[in-house]
Amino acid sequence: MLTTQQVEAASELLWTHWQEGRRLAALPAQLSPATRTEGYAIQAELEKRSQAPLFGWKIAATSVAGQKHINVDGPLGGRILAERVRDAAMPLPFGGNAMRVAEAEFAFRFARDLAPRAKPYAVSEVLDAVESLHPAVEVPDSRFEDFVAVGAAQLIADNACAHDFVLGPATTAPWRTMDLVEHPVKGIVTGKLERDGKGANVLGDPRVALTWIANELSGLGIPLKQGQIVTTGTCVIPLPIVPGDEVVCEFGPIGRIAIRFAAK
Repeated sequence: MLTTQQVEAASELLWTHWQEGRRLAALPAQLSPATRTEGYAIQAELEKRSQAPLFGWKIAATSVAGQKHINVDGPLGGRILAERVRDAAMPLPFGGNAMRVAEAEFAFRFARDLAPRAKPYAVSEVLDAVESLHPAVEVPDSRFEDFVAVGAAQLIADNACAHDFVLGPATTAPWRTMDLVEHPVKGIVTGKLERDGKGANVLGDPRVALTWIANELSGLGIPLKQGQIVTTGTCVIPLPIVPGDEVVCEFGPIGRIAIRFAAK
């Protein structure tokens, strides 16, 4: 079991590599989490280094494609730090992003807190706490040289590959009565490729994914707070990107996001 000092040292190592755009092969053996819980403890220390209240949460690996992409067999939760939320009107920095993908996602904003409790939350209870639905784009990355090889506990410590995030405006469509399972989503890298997906690619239903993270956090004693955003995972196979690319994610009546990456 990692000590408090080891947890803090592991988090500091990951944070420094993130800020400097560097990679490491793996956490040193004496700092490596053996369990998901230890991974989340390291991740929590990353939040303490942020200069603003937590913006929200992401869910990694909610689709078969996403799980294959990072070689895990189930979803992982991560924190969206406020300073990593980008304005779609401005070119996004590309930097040394090694994952080089963009993801089209459903994101939900919470109207009230969901406190930790012993009884699992039902989908209906979680949705009752939601204020709005948004189209979103996540641009993940990892601090590991080979993110496919390090395993779930280290990836959780690495903030579940969280990096940059773009939130679209709240939809005015009647989303609570819409079939989000079959709802079509299109991801486009302009002039290069188009990929079609749907809500079913997100744990079978984005609302199920949303409930998954509510219960994942509850089990860790962490509340989902009013105003926080949860982005539920990619609806399309991750879109390969390079500097200078424009990415468009279309969600039909729910909305649309277009972003451009800086050329360098």
